[in-house]
Amino acid sequence: MIDTHCHLTDPRLQSQLAGVLTRAAANGVSRMITIGTDFADAHRAIELCHQLPNVRCAVGVHPNYTQNVDIADLPKLREIQADPSVLALGEMGLDYFHQHADRDKQHAAFEFQLGLASELGRPVVIHSREAIDDTLVHLRNFPKISAVFHCFTGTVAEAGKILEAGFRIGFDGPITYKKSDSLREVVWMTPEDRILLETDSPYLTPEPMRKQKVNEPGLVKHVAEMIAQVKRWSYEQTDAITTANAERFFGWPA
Repeated sequence: MIDTHCHLTDPRLQSQLAGVLTRAAANGVSRMITIGTDFADAHRAIELCHQLPNVRCAVGVHPNYTQNVDIADLPKLREIQADPSVLALGEMGLDYFHQHADRDKQHAAFEFQLGLASELGRPVVIHSREAIDDTLVHLRNFPKISAVFHCFTGTVAEAGKILEAGFRIGFDGPITYKKSDSLREVVWMTPEDRILLETDSPYLTPEPMRKQKVNEPGLVKHVAEMIAQVKRWSYEQTDAITTANAERFFGWPA
């Protein structure tokens, strides 16, 4: 099983990394993709990948971090993407929920990164919060890009637009929450070849572990169990399907 989106460089995980990795392995999570959210975090993620053979990364500039980045520095991402441990660009996108970054700067950073991904033939990891329509507008300018909408928590209608455009959806802890019937409907409607498993750890601990404040990759099994329940698959089927999907999308064969 692959946790396709975690933040192992976050101090809450990195400070207990040996235990996190041991528990992940015990829960059947054999590989992880850690996400870099800005330049400094990208370098930390790459350094971690160099130390751990079962970890790869996606690196980019998260929309909530664009305020601290000079747009003129974004071409540096081209050199960073050249490292063999980097599989994708992101997470990138638009966030209208938080008020951390100017929207114009978010749009400029997003457009640049999509252009770079198109140039390099890289898949992209999308962060889109209360901004699905505008995110899709940007993506239409780059029709050859493969994208996953990470940690989808939008509406059924928004999921329909994402799927109609041909993109993948990453599912995390929120699909396990009691009041998340609409997200489970999105799981049901998502074709099996476009489902990715994520934790977004250390955030969004799934049920029945929500009392554990720091989420971690090993808990992705609870997300897989919910997907299995909704899709009426066995747990083993869910593991096989989502692992194959991750390998294809990120170009990381077993």
